[in-house]
Amino acid sequence: MGPRRQRLLGEAGRFLAVGGLATIVALVLFNLLVHGFNTGDHALLDDRPILAYVLANTVGMVISYRGTRMWAFRDRPPRHADGGRSAFVAINVATMTIPVLCLYVSRNLLGLDDPVSDNIAANVIGLALGVAARFWLFRALVFRRPIKLGDIYPAEQTWPVDPGAPVSGGRTTREPSRSDPAPPPAVGGGAG
Repeated sequence: MGPRRQRLLGEAGRFLAVGGLATIVALVLFNLLVHGFNTGDHALLDDRPILAYVLANTVGMVISYRGTRMWAFRDRPPRHADGGRSAFVAINVATMTIPVLCLYVSRNLLGLDDPVSDNIAANVIGLALGVAARFWLFRALVFRRPIKLGDIYPAEQTWPVDPGAPVSGGRTTREPSRSDPAPPPAVGGGAG
């Protein structure tokens, strides 16, 4: 497995671990707000599940930012002056519409309002779609990997590349020819 693939799998694993923790917090908070403690009392937001989902996931977003910034994408400096916070929040708010829409469809179009239906709609289907979108958007827009010269031109490659040179194993090699221009003279040192 190549270094790019290993890096991608490492980032994806860390991203999922951070997201898992934030999801557990949001899931527990959502269920407490909408369905309560099963004591027979009404839950605080039992008639407003979308508001409860947004509040619970805002708490999860704060946890997610810290973990994503400090651990999941620790090797990727943010591209924004505010450490990527505004882009992170914008992406989270935009992708939060995915599970909110799933919850809306389940509640208002299908008429399902039990805890299992709420959790399948918002926290299984919607969450899976939202996580995939967030991972790609965070990697592409918030925590982009800095480009190093070695990523573009591997060290084993001779520069400049001769278009007519033989290619073997993905590397281009060529021997200097008599028609190559002479190297520039050394600066500051001359035979006086």
